[in-house]
Amino acid sequence: MNCIQIEAISRNARAGTLTTAHGAFKTPAFMPVGTQATVKALRPETVSDLGYRMILANTYHLMLQPGADVVEDAGGLHQFMNWNHSILTDSGGFQVMSQRGLRKISDDGVEFKSYLDGSRHFLTPEKAVNIQERLGSDIAMVLDVCTPYDVDIEESRRSMDITHRWAQRSLDAKKSDDQLLFGIIQGGFNIEDRKHSADMISSMNFDGIAVGSLSVGEPLPFADEILSAVIPLVPADKPRYLMGVGDILGILQAIGHGIDMFDCVLPTRLGRNSTVMTKHGNINISRSKYAKDFNPIDSECDCYTCHNYTRAYLRHLFKSREMLGATLATIHNLSFLKRVVDEARDAIIENRFDEYHRSMQTEVNDDKTGND
Repeated sequence: MNCIQIEAISRNARAGTLTTAHGAFKTPAFMPVGTQATVKALRPETVSDLGYRMILANTYHLMLQPGADVVEDAGGLHQFMNWNHSILTDSGGFQVMSQRGLRKISDDGVEFKSYLDGSRHFLTPEKAVNIQERLGSDIAMVLDVCTPYDVDIEESRRSMDITHRWAQRSLDAKKSDDQLLFGIIQGGFNIEDRKHSADMISSMNFDGIAVGSLSVGEPLPFADEILSAVIPLVPADKPRYLMGVGDILGILQAIGHGIDMFDCVLPTRLGRNSTVMTKHGNINISRSKYAKDFNPIDSECDCYTCHNYTRAYLRHLFKSREMLGATLATIHNLSFLKRVVDEARDAIIENRFDEYHRSMQTEVNDDKTGND
């Protein structure tokens, strides 16, 4: 049985329902990032109240602290963090990429030093699957070799080939019937390599397919070109996940190509750093011009923060370094992205997604009044 049911299509964009062992959620869907088993600054109940039914946690971080054995003994990640809905765990490929000086990649796996205490670890595709099964997430990601934007083609191809071999080893290591396993398309920024990787990963018996190594510093048109090339090669009956995208234009671009799921630290990280998101641009709420601005962040937003607090109050919280500021800004940012994605889903169902996409592009590109 397919884990995703497609309910409507508008050109290439699609709306559906994805079902995991911990329930179903509507797609397209943005997943808030809870790297270390917490969406920073928010209670799990708050994230749920915002309407989210899927979050992301990170295997790399959790294996180092508190350790897979602690989470397993607690009854699994859901019980450990008091989250009753779906969880996707990333294998840590991106974190490995970002620590070039602390890791060594071979066909067998990746050796790396802990960023916490310098201890050495060796992560294999099999171990990554095993750890995620012990964590008890609903969707596990294969271990892959994530490549940065500036990588040369030889290194990119080597990384892609290793990713393909690791993908098959991950499938062979899978034991849990309750956990979905997603493969990851690599290939750098060479279109033919991307197509080859899409063919290879799609030919394997994964429950879903992800596109990796985008949103790593490349211009937006590059991502558009790659998605145009690879998504038609991905089976239509499997969920499609674009890793690491959380800005408005990037999200809508992904939805327009038929992506079902995406995640990013952007809305929560911005919220902790006094920046709030609007369709007219991001606002640095700590600037002096908001000291006596008694309007909500966004007059069109009905989130808890906009309903109860003013820009002046948020500025005061951040200038006073009060923790509540990060909480209120994060609530707004996640509410804002949820509303954008929900509006996109409605537009797909009503077969007007292209019109909605164009209108949002116009808002973001032409109205810069909120951009600080």
